[in-house]
Amino acid sequence: MAWLYLGLAGILEVFWSTMMKASVGFSKLDYSIYTILGMITSFLFLSKAIKALPMSLSYPIWTGIGAVGSIIVGVVFFHDKLAPLTWVFVVLLLVGIVGIKVTSGH
Repeated sequence: MAWLYLGLAGILEVFWSTMMKASVGFSKLDYSIYTILGMITSFLFLSKAIKALPMSLSYPIWTGIGAVGSIIVGVVFFHDKLAPLTWVFVVLLLVGIVGIKVTSGH
């Protein structure tokens, strides 16, 4: 169950960062509220995951999901442009996240 909580926390990190972008510097109330609710919910799921998983695994996986997910959302929905070499490092981030999970023994 802890891994499910961690995955949800990571997805919610992508959600709140997307809503923060959509809030245009917290100038749009609805998106600002979604941002804050997403942050709180993401932290709650992370705290549930850390009860059963080591922090040394949970935190980097949570931030990694958020980083990779936010990059993908930025490219797909906000039309961010990334250099080809940047994609190499995005893949390395993804490999790192999977590697941490696979080698953790949890």
